[in-house]
Amino acid sequence: MRLYGLKTCDTCRKALKVLENAQFVDVRAEGVPEDVLKKAYEEFGGALVNTRSTTWRGLSEEERGQEPISLLQAHPTLMKRPLVEVDGALYLGWGKDVQAALG
Repeated sequence: MRLYGLKTCDTCRKALKVLENAQFVDVRAEGVPEDVLKKAYEEFGGALVNTRSTTWRGLSEEERGQEPISLLQAHPTLMKRPLVEVDGALYLGWGKDVQAALG
């Protein structure tokens, strides 16, 4: 199990407390592997990009118009967090549905 997120993200920290056996991957330092990013985008679409983040608000209209995969590779902190990978299955966020599936 891998948890992609930020070490400064409160939601990611809450998820890590519950998912004690998860390998944490800091997207700011290590990024998200392209194959995982593409699969996540295929599964979650636009929900993968956090348009409510400070990073998003700091982007120009031109940057916001880029392909989502390219945008997330250039600005990994734009990804909605956490992204949890378990045996090939992906879960996005830390809502009650994800907690129930993984808890």
